[in-house]
Amino acid sequence: MQRSEISTTAPVAPTLPMNAIWRTIRGYILWQYERGTLHYDIMVTLILIFICFSPYWINFNDKPVVRNPHPTDVVVALDAQGRLVYQISAAAISPGDDHALRDQMLRIIEPISGEVSILSYEAVSDGKGRVQTYKVTVKRE
Repeated sequence: MQRSEISTTAPVAPTLPMNAIWRTIRGYILWQYERGTLHYDIMVTLILIFICFSPYWINFNDKPVVRNPHPTDVVVALDAQGRLVYQISAAAISPGDDHALRDQMLRIIEPISGEVSILSYEAVSDGKGRVQTYKVTVKRE
């Protein structure tokens, strides 16, 4: 009888350069390279490229918060005679008669400047005739 031999060992796969590639990638991830080497410079360059160019492709939702100068949108200025002129947003005042408007304006102005009396006020409208702000000239009591 003839005897056949069966080999149970698989042929050795040729060494591929993949081991070296994975070793290099692992070195990048674990930051194993010394300063001044080529691989260190490549890692730093990749980080800088990510920092510089990622805002173009990634939306970080980091828009600045819109800030109003004051909750009632009051701007204070001096006129030519040295009197205080308050510019109050029309959104802070509800429409009404002259007395109601003056009371609302005083409630907005007095916490800012103390006790005052309104000398005059003027409604400032946009091009379509909608009131945008009120210019209020006051005198301190």
